[in-house]
Amino acid sequence: MYKIRNQFAAGLLLILCSVVTAHAQSYTKPKVRAITGFVRIERARYKQEIGAAMAVLDAARSEFRHQGYTVEGVRIVTQPLSELVAGQSDSDALAFLKTLDQLSAKEHFALNIGPGMLSDSDDPHTMELLARALSTLPNANASAIIAGDDGIHWKVIHAAATLVQYVAAHSPRSQGTFNFAATAMLKPYGPFYPGGYHTGTGKQFSIAFEGANVVQEVFARTHGDFAQSVAELTRQLTIHCKVAEAIGMQVAARTGWTFMGVDPTPAPLGDVSIGSAIETYTGARFGSSGTMTAALIITTAVKAVPVKQIGYSGLMVPVMEDSDLARRWAEGAYDTDSLLAYSAVCGTGLDTVPLPGDVSEGQLERILGDVASLAWKWHKPLSARLQPIPGLKAGDRTPFKDPFLFNTTVQPLP
Repeated sequence: MYKIRNQFAAGLLLILCSVVTAHAQSYTKPKVRAITGFVRIERARYKQEIGAAMAVLDAARSEFRHQGYTVEGVRIVTQPLSELVAGQSDSDALAFLKTLDQLSAKEHFALNIGPGMLSDSDDPHTMELLARALSTLPNANASAIIAGDDGIHWKVIHAAATLVQYVAAHSPRSQGTFNFAATAMLKPYGPFYPGGYHTGTGKQFSIAFEGANVVQEVFARTHGDFAQSVAELTRQLTIHCKVAEAIGMQVAARTGWTFMGVDPTPAPLGDVSIGSAIETYTGARFGSSGTMTAALIITTAVKAVPVKQIGYSGLMVPVMEDSDLARRWAEGAYDTDSLLAYSAVCGTGLDTVPLPGDVSEGQLERILGDVASLAWKWHKPLSARLQPIPGLKAGDRTPFKDPFLFNTTVQPLP
């Protein structure tokens, strides 16, 4: 009876959402960035368990498409790496991870093999194994948790810095570093990669949008008015997040999985640029005065969206995944200190930041330590994806080859 009531409520909510979205037709719908499932797999049954997860994710994807949304992709996050490969030799573990990596390409899902370390008490050897995996596997994502409710994890920070240097030196074009994030104060079940993770029993899912276009269109209409911008952005984000919540409830009622929530963060990608959106508000290039105010508007609106929220629930400023941000970085309009300053009112820290090849392990530790310190001080989720490129120095152009990355100029460290 409870399941029937949930199905009825979810179906009714979808009907109501269809009515509400009619009032947003003058805006462009955001894409659904990710429908992310969280699983706990066994080596003997991984194909069946992945297949069952895909059935749930496909059900959610089909419903979004029925509602007129484009879905970028679906994602599957396993238990933490040490648990995933427990009892296996390094060679067997790497072979199993390669099998999962190949399966993700075949079945068209993005794979995340969880944190290499969750706390300072974890075995750092798992991070060494992870470094080797990320250097050779093109599809696997992973993370390490550098701060939590128990404080800053300095041993994890050291291991993460070592991993970043290793992967930069051993992966093709140093590109494996994009699949690793050091996260701080990020709770489990967030849908965004590479930081998404879980430590539970599995059979949960969450949803994220690619909504920088919504911010762009709102700022173009509110003409620099702070209060009006917050109110209208909250309204427009709510429309789509309510649809996601309704779909999540419906799929959960039908499948027995647990819907964990929506991350309303208006993520950018390519020419769907959060940098351009912020410039529309300020009337100046990203990094100029007013950028922090725009960041505060976005985060305030995101936090006010009345749905079950999960993940970062803030603002993402990925330097090389956003065409405008990559251009402004090349111009020197902002730097890592700027991004940390903006992170005081938003998020997500230092995301896809190119670094000179001669950056030392000690410098990487200090950068990660700053991210962890800021996150722990303000009890907010932040992360760091750092991209040192061996052989490149300040003023050189990055050499990455990926349709979702925009090459830019390496800047000196502050």
